[in-house]
Amino acid sequence: MKRRDFIHTSLLTAAAGSLVAPTILSGCSTEKLEGKTKNIIFMVSDGMSSGTLNMADLLMQRKFGYGSTWIDLYRQNKAKRAFMDTTPGTTIDEETGAVNSLVTDSAAGSSAWGGGKKVPNGALNVNADDTTNTPILQKFQKVGKSVGCVTTVPITHATPAGFSVNMKNRNWQDKIASEYLKLKFDVMMGGGSEYFDGKYREDKTNIFGDFTDNGFQVVRNKSEMELAEAGKPVLGVFHEDGLPYSVDHENDANLKMNVPTLAEMTEKAIGLLSENSNGFVLQVEGGKVDWGAHDNDTVATIYDQISFDMAVKVAVEFAEGRDDTLVVITTDHGNSNPGLIKNDNVDLMFDILQTVKYTNEWVLKDIKLDDNPSKLIERLNYAQGISITDEEAKSVIDAYKINEPGEYSANGLVFQRLAEVQQNYTSVFWSGMTHSSDYVELAMFGEGSDALPAFVYNHELHNYMLAATGLLTV
Repeated sequence: MKRRDFIHTSLLTAAAGSLVAPTILSGCSTEKLEGKTKNIIFMVSDGMSSGTLNMADLLMQRKFGYGSTWIDLYRQNKAKRAFMDTTPGTTIDEETGAVNSLVTDSAAGSSAWGGGKKVPNGALNVNADDTTNTPILQKFQKVGKSVGCVTTVPITHATPAGFSVNMKNRNWQDKIASEYLKLKFDVMMGGGSEYFDGKYREDKTNIFGDFTDNGFQVVRNKSEMELAEAGKPVLGVFHEDGLPYSVDHENDANLKMNVPTLAEMTEKAIGLLSENSNGFVLQVEGGKVDWGAHDNDTVATIYDQISFDMAVKVAVEFAEGRDDTLVVITTDHGNSNPGLIKNDNVDLMFDILQTVKYTNEWVLKDIKLDDNPSKLIERLNYAQGISITDEEAKSVIDAYKINEPGEYSANGLVFQRLAEVQQNYTSVFWSGMTHSSDYVELAMFGEGSDALPAFVYNHELHNYMLAATGLLTV
């Protein structure tokens, strides 16, 4: 064998070993779990880089005088903490030795937790060979627990779907909505009305009526949600696409009246699900943290992280003092890796974020290519207290000429250019506009948390949850 071929074969074998036997490497054993956990609240700040968690905590300290619930769990030594690998299901090219991706999307990330195996990006509990893995909410439902998801993005989006369904393509959200009708989970709440409304669905069928006919309480606003009662499943769909960013929501009286926050949905869901004497499993997702990061929208990202933290507080307060509830707090992947970067005025610059009213999305939604730069200057100053120059405003508007769409917006390049301008005023910098390969934060609080090792592969959490509740063989 030629030396080069020998090296290639050795590397390939090593790579393959790292993919097929991660559990041995991490030492995430379920043997220490006693099966006493009755309830699980699994909380996901989608697309949260460590810088996002850090800046949210710093901003909360400076604005409110107290830190985030998540970081306070660390400060007070109340939670177990680990790093988690997030790579998706991969295949090895025998010619090059390369893997198809080191960076996950949300479908593969949630499916690793939900189905217990790493699957390819874009798939929901469907393996590369088209075999399927039973989603964890179906397993818990089968043994009599109440189950559900709440999110700030469409309830049919990748993260809730990864706990719920088998689907080869995460984008088949009409089909995912129809699957929810069949599954009859106890609580499903978020956005995405277009996937239920016949005016927008490909089959032109309004399935909201089908949910009602099948015994669901269909709630479309905050007041209706508050009136929902235990005993009948609840479908709550409060907005088209994702729910509004938390800052925009807070400064709009109509939105505050009609659209619940993530914390409010979480509190209501726990109240409904906890009526079951057999216990419950709830996934909670701060999905628009990810969307804000894709747009390099500092205000959107940090304040939606704070909104997520308020939901964490609700979950921790429910679990604290009990001996039957496990709260898992994590993210599926990093995104764009924002960070507060030192300069002579960094404290004053970061403090600008304390008084912001609206996100970059709000600022840009009425800006067009033929607008005068003064319009952008005025809107940005009103929304965020930032006064940019004519030249900077023109550079943002000029970006429309060569715009490339972003992942969740039509004006990706424009958002990127605005963020580049804003970094001179906030000292918050971004590394890109999409997901990163970082190992991510994983925290556990409550019954069953003590067995968490220092390093975990994401798919191992599936069996961890089953073992914690005594259902490992389900």
